[in-house]
Amino acid sequence: MKKSIFTLMVLSIATGVTHAQFKLNTKSIGAAEKGVKAATFSDADAAKLAKESVDWMDKNNPVAADNDPYTVRLNKIFGKHKNEDGLTLNYKVYKVVDINAFACADGSIRVFSSLMDMMSDEELLAVIGHEIGHVKNHDTRDAIRDAYKRAAVADAAGSQSGVVSNLTDSQLGAMANAMLESKYSRKQESQADDYGYDFMKKHQYNVMAMASAFKKLQSLSSGAKQSNMEKMMSSHPDSGARAKAVEEKAKKDGLYK
Repeated sequence: MKKSIFTLMVLSIATGVTHAQFKLNTKSIGAAEKGVKAATFSDADAAKLAKESVDWMDKNNPVAADNDPYTVRLNKIFGKHKNEDGLTLNYKVYKVVDINAFACADGSIRVFSSLMDMMSDEELLAVIGHEIGHVKNHDTRDAIRDAYKRAAVADAAGSQSGVVSNLTDSQLGAMANAMLESKYSRKQESQADDYGYDFMKKHQYNVMAMASAFKKLQSLSSGAKQSNMEKMMSSHPDSGARAKAVEEKAKKDGLYK
């Protein structure tokens, strides 16, 4: 059993499975920015730091093995999208009770098993398509830049390339925490929704799966007052409104079912 667990931006629920909670390092968070000059992170800088942070999360959380049913399922539904829209993507499943999925600037996508438990295959594709949108739109680059500043893992940064090298294990834990604590603006979320819809449409998946995924998230947040899910969704457009927007697009495109 892992100790010092900390759930962030996700909803912990009783699922009837013996998964752990998602683990993050809570030390070194909340320090002053200390003059970190990270405002002009390049895409390469962001990708390097994101990869190191995700590697830390992979090491400190239960990752589904290659032959695990969760991995087998994700490979089946998403394996052909490892190279999508000019991006090189990698993905894994975290076997945790939290409900979440996230993407990072290096193309890493991590899907939580409890999200997979509640979503159909096409609903998962819609969620992942949305996350790819954050990478494609450079939202994840901006998030890792801001996370670096908030985690304050260096006293000063003389050059953009130098600030993302040689972080200690504890610093990477702080970075992982700050990265997942980052919130996208409502505009960014809406643009990622548009990307996810277009992803589903381009690959001839059922675009209505995106609407049903939003409705499931809405039912969770509305039924969990002051929950972590509610806090996570507070920076997002209303899930019901997002589902309705998808339905309107689908009607316009003749894809409404």
